[in-house]
Parts: sequence; structure tokens; C-alpha cells
Amino acid sequence: MGGLYVVYHSRFRLDKSLQKPSAQNPIKLRPVAASHSLRDHIYPMLRSAIMEMDIYGADANRRLDERQLAEQLGISRTPIREALVKLEREGFVEIRPRKGVFVRPKTLSEVLDIVVVWAALESMAARMVTEVATDAEIAELRKLGLKHSKKTNRAEIAEYSEANILFHQKLLELSRCALLSETADRLIQHMHAVRRRAMGERDRVTKSITDHTAIIEAIEIRDADLASMLVRSHTMKLHDHIKNTWREITQDAVQG
Repeated sequence: MGGLYVVYHSRFRLDKSLQKPSAQNPIKLRPVAASHSLRDHIYPMLRSAIMEMDIYGADANRRLDERQLAEQLGISRTPIREALVKLEREGFVEIRPRKGVFVRPKTLSEVLDIVVVWAALESMAARMVTEVATDAEIAELRKLGLKHSKKTNRAEIAEYSEANILFHQKLLELSRCALLSETADRLIQHMHAVRRRAMGERDRVTKSITDHTAIIEAIEIRDADLASMLVRSHTMKLHDHIKNTWREITQDAVQG
């Protein structure tokens, strides 16, 4: 049975043997073999690709060309349309009559709310990690948290941004609270794009590494109060940075 493969629009996942995404379509897809489960594959793969897009960049191309998506996948436009309709219902895209399909960024207010909720969830996770994680698991967290710590030039920001997100996901996982992790997973699709943009602003990579070091050290000594406070402070720094420096994000700014 054929499978669907997505090459994400990011420096560290782009297959160099493929052509660059066109100006009209920022997502690059490989052809897919038709199968009875095709519809089940299209939606999650498109959603994952959207998560990897730089939708909050100043010159972000958020337009998705339905025809080009179908051509890249080697399938008809019908399953693409069905997936896009579902993505619109869930708030990922907006379908504009006679204008096209656009990835829908959150408004500034929505982004700030997401970061606040994330801070609450992750600070509780950090507290639980100090109580339930093994020494070996904490050692792995340290390794992940300090990955690329000596590589902070702008050319490697995208790579560090992905490692940074993986660190926070690992922290949630080690809490061993399934509901907490599942709730956070519903936010991570938005945090990917938010963190990717923020990491390139005002030396936030260096500051992030410093914060990660302090968080890991608090977890290593099993200080639940300190670890929780440091994680909350770390995430709220992102909140304050966005609040103070990002311009309002509206759908009117979407390229059309």
C-alpha cells in the first residue's frame, strides 16, 4: 500500500534533491500512491506540514494552492479539498471564495493565551518530573536541553528551535501524566511556529540555553518548587517578548 510522504518547509527537513517550494505553494509534497485509506493520510500529513511552516514570519507565504498540492501528490483534488475543509473546521486554514486557501495564523491575543496555558501546563509537569523521573531520564533531558548549546549563530536557529521544542515535549512526557501531555499536545502545533519566529529575535537562543540549564539543574536536585518556578518564568519570558515586540497578527495580513 502506498504511503504519503511530506517534506516540510524548513531548513533541516527539506530534501535537497527536490525543487524548492514555489512562491505560490510553501509546502512541498511527494507523489502518493492511491489507496483505500488515502483520505485518512492526507489530513494528518497536511496538518503536520502546516505546523512546520513559518506562518508568523514578516514575509510568510501562507497561501496553499489546491491544484499544486494535488499535482505534487499525484492525486485528484477531491481528497485535498476534503482535507482542507476539515482543516478549516479546526481552525488551521481559511478558505476564501474566489481567492484561495490560506493557513490561518492566530491573532496576537490568541498567541498570548496559548503561551499562558502552556506555561501553566509545563510548570506542573516540571514539578512532577522531579518526583517521578529516573536519574537516567533526567540525564537524557539534560542532553536534549543543551543540544546545540554551542551553536547559536543565526544559520542554525531553525535547528535549535526544533531541539528546543523537543526538550519541552520531553519534559511533559516525563511527568507521566497522560492527560497533561495530551492537553499540551493540542497546543504544540501552534507553539512550533511561535517559537520558531521568536528564536530569531533579540538573542533568545542564548537566553533559552541559560534558562534550560537552570531548569535541568533544579530537576537534578529534585527541587519541585524551583523547577516549577523556573519553567513558568522561562515560558512567560516568551509571552512578554511577544507582547512587547510582535505586531498584531490578523488574517488581513495574509498574502492573497
